[in-house]
Amino acid sequence: MNTFKKGVHMDIKVWMYVIYLAVSVGLTIWVARALSRNGQVFLEEVFAEERLARAVNSLLVVGFYLLNLGYVTVAMKHPDPVDSTSQAMEELSLKIGLVLLVLGALHFFNVFALGRYRRNRLRQLATHPPLAPIGRLPMPSAPPGSQLVGAYPGGPQPTGAHPAGPPPAGPQPGVGPTNNPQAR
Repeated sequence: MNTFKKGVHMDIKVWMYVIYLAVSVGLTIWVARALSRNGQVFLEEVFAEERLARAVNSLLVVGFYLLNLGYVTVAMKHPDPVDSTSQAMEELSLKIGLVLLVLGALHFFNVFALGRYRRNRLRQLATHPPLAPIGRLPMPSAPPGSQLVGAYPGGPQPTGAHPAGPPPAGPQPGVGPTNNPQAR
């Protein structure tokens, strides 16, 4: 009678393992395919090159399978005896719930990392600063004999204090006793 009872416990535990593996592997495959299919569009936007996006998508799917199936196999072991079907169901729901949490965590980590990469890439490609400027930077001094194009269209250069800070050092073209008609 004792060997019969041990055999029944083993059968419940074996069935629990079989169901756990079938559900976990099935969920992993389904989620990986959905993420791969729907993530392709997102990756093309992130990387701006279809070939690179496909390659990254394939690498992410392989990594997803390795991490999740590795977790599924490590978490499969249950050292305690399983005495009833209800206990097997409770253990099964705990294990599958943990698999789902790992799947979700991997998904959100990937989306977060790729979104961050995309924001950085878009920031680098932006032609204007992300925030309005607070002040003005000093204008670089022009070499002698040149004029900044478009600096003061249709009018003379301003006189007096340098508008963007201290005046540039060194002699200035057009300024001085020889070129200034009012100084004579």
